[in-house]
Amino acid sequence: MEIKNLCKAYGDRPVLENVSFTAGVGVTALWGPSGVGKTTLLRILLGLEKPDSGELMGMAVRWSAVFQEDRLLEGLDALGNLRFALGTDYEEAKAAAMLTALGLTWETGKPVREWSGGMKRRVALARAMHYPCRMIVLNKPFTGLDQNTRLELRRGRGLLRAAQLGGDPAPHADARAVSSGGAHP
Repeated sequence: MEIKNLCKAYGDRPVLENVSFTAGVGVTALWGPSGVGKTTLLRILLGLEKPDSGELMGMAVRWSAVFQEDRLLEGLDALGNLRFALGTDYEEAKAAAMLTALGLTWETGKPVREWSGGMKRRVALARAMHYPCRMIVLNKPFTGLDQNTRLELRRGRGLLRAAQLGGDPAPHADARAVSSGGAHP
């Protein structure tokens, strides 16, 4: 995937100005202060917003995402959340193995609303990892997660990750895009 001279403004406030980078298999970290446009960039890459100008190349791949919020169905258990999100791509044995690999000791029928924040975050990550995709977008995904869980995410996919300056500077990133400008309304 290659991004060239991407621009986005909200009214007369520029958020992204001539952003350019490439991303592939491995971790690409988008790192910058709060309000610099990291989430806006991720939303553009996912097709949720349109850029004002610039080129997006190599975007015809299947994407998965973990947003700042877990966006789980609170009344379902972990497997129910995966089943709902994945539809025909759902494989129960693979889903159970994924939850186990992420350190979740789940109980059938226990709704995720009864789980801790860190456990819910791992369910959201399992959902993104279980989806058959080439790129996973992670927007501030590692709150409450240990190092082993973070490393498990890398296996064979491209990860595009946003983090704030002063937070985790993505020590396992293969590439970093650092920004210091911009203003998000």
